[in-house]
Amino acid sequence: MSAAVPTDRGPRYRLRGVVGTAVHWTVLLAIAALFLYPFAWLLSASLKPRGEVFDNALIPATPTPENYVTVWSELPLFSWVGNSLYIAILAAVLVALSSSLVAFGFAYFRFPGRGILFGLVLATMMLPGAVTLVPQYLIWNQLGLVGTSVPLWGINLFGSAFYIFLQRQFYLGLPRDLFEAGRMDGLGPWGLFRRIALPLSIPSFVIVLLFEFQASWNNLQASLIYLNGGAASGYTVPLGIASAMTKYSPTNGGHGDYQYVMVAALLVTLPMMLLFAVGQRYFVQGIATQARKG
Repeated sequence: MSAAVPTDRGPRYRLRGVVGTAVHWTVLLAIAALFLYPFAWLLSASLKPRGEVFDNALIPATPTPENYVTVWSELPLFSWVGNSLYIAILAAVLVALSSSLVAFGFAYFRFPGRGILFGLVLATMMLPGAVTLVPQYLIWNQLGLVGTSVPLWGINLFGSAFYIFLQRQFYLGLPRDLFEAGRMDGLGPWGLFRRIALPLSIPSFVIVLLFEFQASWNNLQASLIYLNGGAASGYTVPLGIASAMTKYSPTNGGHGDYQYVMVAALLVTLPMMLLFAVGQRYFVQGIATQARKG
């Protein structure tokens, strides 16, 4: 009869476990502090007077909370945020819907050349963005839309290769029997998409919305190309903050009031933080689902 194996491995093993846990949490906290430092610095700089903005002190020597009041008269921040929200929401919704429709076609329907056509769609991701800048600008210029916000969201009417691939992978994981049952109930292609595919793909749909909203919210390049010649009130958030940096630069006749830029930069991060907090459940669920399908 074999002897019982002792469950208690002794104080040495317990100490090793405590040390391992302490090291684990120390590393995690150090990494978290590294990522949070820029945000902490931005918060601190937004509460400083003009002469202390870049002193690298995380605790302001002369706290100036009135910066958060003055910034609204110094910069057209309301207009910038409104313009960015309008463009980002339109861009996210349009690209999510158009990409989902194309992805559903590739995932559900069988037609000659489907694989080749899908490969060509994916091949467009190989093109650097700079290659298509000039042709796109010429097209929008011929349509007379340069100087408006239409080019910033209108391009999303045609979908995105990456989002098409992402949604197609999700649709391929749905049981085909659901669609066959829908066809027996008299649903057409649009009914299959609207009543079966789209409701079941909410996690991946939300991922596309989050990704595109963030990309559009932070898109400085397109704003520089299509909006830079207009009034400052028509700018988006990235272009507005860039113009404020130029406005306050001493080399351009400014007085170095960069504290207002810091306040604006901090305030415009709040919508993104709120968006990811609200959509976190769908984001994690969608990523986990895609990982399981591998």
